[in-house]
Amino acid sequence: QVELVESGGGLVQTGGSLTLSCTKSGRTFSTYAMGWFRQATGKEREFVATISYNGGSTRYQDSVKDRFTISRDNDKVYLQMNSLKPEDTAVYYCAARPTTVRTLGVTAEWYTYWGQGTQVTVSS
Repeated sequence: QVELVESGGGLVQTGGSLTLSCTKSGRTFSTYAMGWFRQATGKEREFVATISYNGGSTRYQDSVKDRFTISRDNDKVYLQMNSLKPEDTAVYYCAARPTTVRTLGVTAEWYTYWGQGTQVTVSS
């Protein structure tokens, strides 16, 4: 069984920064591709960022490129968010999929495991 637990969400002003963390427990971490998604109220869940199983490749949604950075370290994956905007307000979810190739998943359906989410609110 794999469990993902997100933390680090909160309330921040426009232009501020937050770092989200996702801790995985269960099976070996290093063979999982990891991703971050978000879902704003009344909207579909959308891709934010992904990192390959070995950390060698990353991909971002265009609207967060140059502002967000995904990284991983052993059993944790991080999302550093800078220059936050009100439109970044959403529940942020961590996702994982077991893989041994450097595939970068950008759809929710590609991922196997999900966390419960952490709320990020950016005030204007």
